[in-house]
Amino acid sequence: MLLQRRLGPVLSGSVSLCKNAIRLCVARSMTTQAEGTAPSQTVSNFASPAETKIENMGMRTYKPRTPGLRHLKRPINDHLWKGRPYGPLTFPKKGQAKGGRNNSGVITVRHRGGGAKRRIRTVDFQRLAPGPQLVERIEYDPGRSAHIALIQNQVTKERTYIVAAEGMRAGDVVQSYRAGIPQDLLDSMGGIPDPGILAAKTAWRGNCLPLHMIPVNTQVYCIGSRANRGAVFCRSAGTYGTLISKDEETRDDGTKVVTGKYVTVQLKSGEIRKVSKDACATIGIASNINHHFRQLGKAGRSRWLNIRPTVRGLAMNAC
Repeated sequence: MLLQRRLGPVLSGSVSLCKNAIRLCVARSMTTQAEGTAPSQTVSNFASPAETKIENMGMRTYKPRTPGLRHLKRPINDHLWKGRPYGPLTFPKKGQAKGGRNNSGVITVRHRGGGAKRRIRTVDFQRLAPGPQLVERIEYDPGRSAHIALIQNQVTKERTYIVAAEGMRAGDVVQSYRAGIPQDLLDSMGGIPDPGILAAKTAWRGNCLPLHMIPVNTQVYCIGSRANRGAVFCRSAGTYGTLISKDEETRDDGTKVVTGKYVTVQLKSGEIRKVSKDACATIGIASNINHHFRQLGKAGRSRWLNIRPTVRGLAMNAC
C-alpha cells in the first residue's frame, strides 16, 4: 500500500507527459500538411460557392451572475449582421394582430401579446429574378426561426431578402434558374442540356431551381407546391426535404426527360408528397440548425418574444 501511494503521482505525471508529446506530434504534422498545400481559386458564374470555414456551431452558455443567466443557452451565430435591417424591405408590425386578434377583435390565437417592437422583413419566396446575386450579409429575423440573407442582383442592383442556407456567408454568389437555363450555360454544353453537367454547374447551396432540374436524393429547402408560386414547405430553421424520385425516360440520344407532371419529395416530418415538377426549391438546409436546442433562461425573455403565459383551465377560477 505504501509503495502504491508513492508511485501514484509519478505514474500520473508520466502519463500526462506522454499525452502532451502525442498532441505536439499531431499538431506539427497538421501544420506541415497545411503549409504544403496551396488552395486554387477559380472565379466563374457557374462555379461552386467558395468553401467557407464554418465555426463550431455549438451552444453558448453564460456564467450564472444572475438567476436568468444560469440556464440561458443560445446558438453561436457570430456571423450575423450587427446593424439595422435594410429599411425599404421592412414595415412595422402593429395593430391588434400582434395580440392574437382578428379584424373583429376576437382572440383567435391564445398566449400572444406584448413583446418588443419589431419590423416585418419582406422575404422573397418566389425568386423569379435570374442572374447572379451577391450575398451582402446574413441577418437575424424576429419573425422566423431561420436566418435571412440580403442579396443584390448584379444586373439590376435590386436587393431582396431570402431564407439563408446553412453555411451561407457574406460574399457568396447565388442564382435562380426558375426562368430557364441561361444561354451561355447552354452553349457551354453544346446546345443540348446534359443532366450531369447541368447539375454540376447549378445544384449548389443557395441556388433556386425547378424540381425537375435537381438530382435525386438532393437535400432542398423552401420547397414550393405549384408552378409560378412561392415556397411553402421546409422554411423554418434546420428543416429540409429530400427529392426521392422523378418520372424520367431516356431518349435515343442519351438525354433524360421528365415525363410526369409531379415529383416525389420527402419532408422533414417523414411525409411523402407529390409536388409539381415546375415548383421551386433551394439547394441546402435552412440555416440556424441549432435553434431547437436554445433555452430562454427566464420568463421575461418569453414576454420579449410576444409569448404570454399558458395556464391550464383546471387551475382557473370556475366563475
